[in-house]
Amino acid sequence: MDQATAMRLQALHEDGFALLPGAVNATQIAELRQAIDHLQPIHWDYTGLVDHYKCVFNRDPLWLPYLDLPGVIELAEAALGADCHLIGQTAWRCHPGFIGADLHIDHLAMPLPSSLLDDPGFRLPMQICTAQLYLDDIDIDLCPTLVIAGSHRAGRAPEAGETAWRGHSPEPVLCRAGDLLFFRSELWHAGSRNRSPRTRYLLQMHYGRRMVAQKFSPYLQFRFNPAVLAASTPRQCRLLGDHEAAEYD
Repeated sequence: MDQATAMRLQALHEDGFALLPGAVNATQIAELRQAIDHLQPIHWDYTGLVDHYKCVFNRDPLWLPYLDLPGVIELAEAALGADCHLIGQTAWRCHPGFIGADLHIDHLAMPLPSSLLDDPGFRLPMQICTAQLYLDDIDIDLCPTLVIAGSHRAGRAPEAGETAWRGHSPEPVLCRAGDLLFFRSELWHAGSRNRSPRTRYLLQMHYGRRMVAQKFSPYLQFRFNPAVLAASTPRQCRLLGDHEAAEYD
């Protein structure tokens, strides 16, 4: 494991998140923004103050390189295992007036006692992580993601109306276009309002351990795009689910 990945992995264990600067370049940012502008809603996608598109990897080979970005995929594999896979890839546009989301977690594998979670010698294993790629410079008005460092060790989700953990309030992640926030599913985080006249563009990749089910809607009706499979590298094929046989296969 290289030093940068090791430091980011340590941050995931200590803070619950890591910020990776410059994950993509200006050309890629422009490509992604244009691609998001051309998406059309299907199945559970929706549009309005926020445009939300699921499983975009399956719409065009253009999205494939963003499944295993250099530096990002190494962190995903270090956190979740060399046989981890993709459980979703989602594109967003958050328009002026977008409300955001209250403090929440994405997934808690199991509740654990605080006596264990507070033990500095205990490392809570990760099951699911999200890579959140920002395609705009994020300032305080352009709906920054809010995070509470260390809150993944709460062992529970925030209760209704809860706005802090152990006296720590959510802090905004302010960053540049092309930066990527990688965080674990137990982290307390929130989406804030878009108080600017701009639209925020965002691409998410969700990764899970091998035994975490892939979330490819519309599920029974889902079919892989042959053009996407033909263009996939061996690593990308594994991320899409082409695993070696295991105990439950």
